Amino acid sequence: MAIRSELAGLSTAQARRILEGLPRCDYEVVVRPLRYRWEPHLAARCEFEERRIVLQVPIPFKAFREPVIYAARRKRGEGMRFAWASETVYFRGKRDVLRFLYCHEWLHWYLHEVLGKGSSAETACDRFALRNFRRRYVTTDDADAALKRRSLKARASG
Repeated sequence: MAIRSELAGLSTAQARRILEGLPRCDYEVVVRPLRYRWEPHLAARCEFEERRIVLQVPIPFKAFREPVIYAARRKRGEGMRFAWASETVYFRGKRDVLRFLYCHEWLHWYLHEVLGKGSSAETACDRFALRNFRRRYVTTDDADAALKRRSLKARASG
């Protein structure tokens, strides 16, 4: 997997070590700085035409919390209303950010390139990243598990 770091203070070799153990893809992975105005946040994208995944690390980096929505259930009644299930994640360092973003964008890649489906499954991508970014090894079986629908009640009791 081709990995390139454009982030000052993070070499390509360091970026490769950070992403070690995560599933591989045939896209180039580029690590870039994210300059923010008020507070750090998550930002990444999967560029299908360029065959590239761009992961952006907030600069200057400071630990931050980010709510991650991993499931939605439609509410009864008129209109499109949803009950959202979320978890607030504490990102302690650049490693956490890079692994989370890569897992999220890798699932977009997996849906588009491997499964031939639409790639806009944000809650599934967040669910996969949330479950796996701190694990040492992650496989496509983990991705398939994140794509299976389970009710919020089943998840709460299990």
